[in-house]
Amino acid sequence: MLLWKDRRLRLALTSLGIQYLVALLAVGAFAANTGNNLLYLIFALMLGLFLVSGVVSRRALQGLSLQSLEEGNLFARVRGGLRVRLTDARPELPRGVELHLELEGGVVEPSFLAGAMDEPAPVVVLHARAEQRGWTRLKSLEVRTRHPFGFLEKAWRLELDRPILVLPHPRTPGELLTTEPQEGPGSLPQAGVSSPEGVRPLRQGDPPARVHWKRTAQRSLPGALHPWVRTFEEERPKGLHLELDLGHWAPGRPFERELERLSGAVLQARLQRREVSLEVRGPEGTQRHREPTACWRALAVAQANGPVTE
Repeated sequence: MLLWKDRRLRLALTSLGIQYLVALLAVGAFAANTGNNLLYLIFALMLGLFLVSGVVSRRALQGLSLQSLEEGNLFARVRGGLRVRLTDARPELPRGVELHLELEGGVVEPSFLAGAMDEPAPVVVLHARAEQRGWTRLKSLEVRTRHPFGFLEKAWRLELDRPILVLPHPRTPGELLTTEPQEGPGSLPQAGVSSPEGVRPLRQGDPPARVHWKRTAQRSLPGALHPWVRTFEEERPKGLHLELDLGHWAPGRPFERELERLSGAVLQARLQRREVSLEVRGPEGTQRHREPTACWRALAVAQANGPVTE
């Protein structure tokens, strides 16, 4: 049902609204049959309440518009957040609305926005889950409200048709080989290091000169030596260099698992605050990417072009 010639605004009766209408018609029928003025008064009050519900819920959608939609890093088969920023022309207006996003090839959980918060640009986070990596589309945004009595639900629908990139699932990586000898799982102190900050267990690549022998003796069990090394205030973790040769992989599940392994390695490096780079070799040449987001996006659109094996 179209209201006020607004093709984006639609009206639907809720289950409570249907029950209320049945009671309203029953009171009206008894009033007409008996001629009881009290029943006529009750019928008029119930009808007025129903109409007020429609008008107030219509006002709860006024002044809202979409300002921007931030996709962030959305991984396949992982619950991630999509940030929807709205423009509220009347932030003092009481409103209670639900936001529903329609994602092609995935599911987005609805979220709730309360009004009268004096926030002209409210942000709502909706949790989404996509099934496959690569490009997909956000099809529509729908704002629904049952404010204030729950008799009527009004929905304001905005068609989006916006592309969104789903990153490969971050699988826990196994042993990663690096091609640059200066990179590894250890860490490097930056220039100008002055004083130690603390200690941590020894990692592969740590120089023996940084072993904290006193702390090692305190924390090692009898008969088992577990060295501890000093950490410094400006300590910088070593970087990680990854490679992907598209010509060595055929389309299929093994290639997808390799992308997921590399995606997990990028995530691990980001959590450890390590620099990460990715080199992708394909038919168009060699492409080099730095920083986690650029590496993830390159993996998300990668296509194997190796020979298909039976």
